[in-house]
Formats: sequence, C-alpha cells, structure tokens
Amino acid sequence: MKKAAQHLVTMDPAFEEIVETSPLCTIGKGARAGMEPFHSLVGSIIGQQVSVKAADAITARVEEHLGGEVTPARLVSADDEGLRSAGLSGAKTKTIKGLAHAVHTGILDLEHAAQHPEDTMIVAELTKLWGIGRWTAEMFLMFTLHRLDVWPTGDLAMRKGWNIVHGTDGDIDPKILEPLGDPLSPYRSVAAWYCWRAVEGGSSSW
Repeated sequence: MKKAAQHLVTMDPAFEEIVETSPLCTIGKGARAGMEPFHSLVGSIIGQQVSVKAADAITARVEEHLGGEVTPARLVSADDEGLRSAGLSGAKTKTIKGLAHAVHTGILDLEHAAQHPEDTMIVAELTKLWGIGRWTAEMFLMFTLHRLDVWPTGDLAMRKGWNIVHGTDGDIDPKILEPLGDPLSPYRSVAAWYCWRAVEGGSSSW
C-alpha cells in the first residue's frame, strides 16, 4: 500500500494531502476481510444507494435476524417480512433472495467465479442476476476479492471525494472521470479509497 500511495501522488499530486493525512489504504483488512464471498456480496447489495452508516446498521440487523448465518440456505428459507423489518427494501430483499437461490441451486458458482483473474468477467457473471449492477460487483471486487485496480465511477461518494481532492465543485460526469483514472492504474481501487476517505473519513465497512 505504500507503493500504491506513492504511485498515486507521483501520477496525480492532488492526492498528496489526503495521502499524508490518512492511514495507508485498508482494502483487504477491513470489516469484510475473511468473510465468505456470499456473505460479503450480500453486504454490497445492502450498501446500494445508502450511506455507509445506514448500510452498517441495516447489515447488523439482517445478520441478527439470520442468527449470524448469512448463507444461501439460510436466506432461501428466510421470510421476506422479517428481512423487510430488518431494514431491507422490497427490491433489495428480492435481489438478496435471488442471489441466495442462484448460489444454493448451483446456477451461480460464486466461489469459482471469484477466482477468475479478469475483473470484467466477474462483473459480467454477477450482473446476470436481477438487482446486481456494476456498482455492487465492483464493491465485491474491491472489498471481498481485494482487487486493486477497480475504478467505480458510478459511485457518487467517490466522485464527490475526487472533487474534494482536486478542489473542484459539482458532480463530475462518470464518463469524464473514467479516463482520468487511467494514469492511476494499477492502483485505482486505492485511489477510490482515498476519495471516499476525503468524504467520510474512517468507516467500519472499509
């Protein structure tokens, strides 16, 4: 991570301040480190379009509702009403139940898919399922598989952090931001982490 931080500052000096005032990137060492891929992917789904704080709270309630067993079998048998009471929307309940069914029945071999060396292939496999889009797949790549060259331009907080780091206002268009990450490769995930850090500081989800 020292090498990654040095690379970011060299390629884009605007990152110097946030790098110097933050710890080293903790991708691979956060709350999801060591989680089973399925459990972590459920967490990514819960985190869709909500704040980190809200996602952490809902995740805790869902885990409590499931008795700590966030497994395909447990979720397949879980009642929708209980999951909704834990804070999940109807859409997220459907997405998580659909994922659980796909893994439980063997439609999706998540463990095998997670071993593919190409990030784009993993994204393609996951996004075949209803309710799982690029953002969710990218969070899975970063925080479960610890892939260091993911560039989640669809994430609003990441884009906001980019503007903070670079001293600009507004919401940068993802299509404009996409090529701006190219010089930061192969550590674009680390750059995204520092952008999030600029917005929200520390987080248990990281």
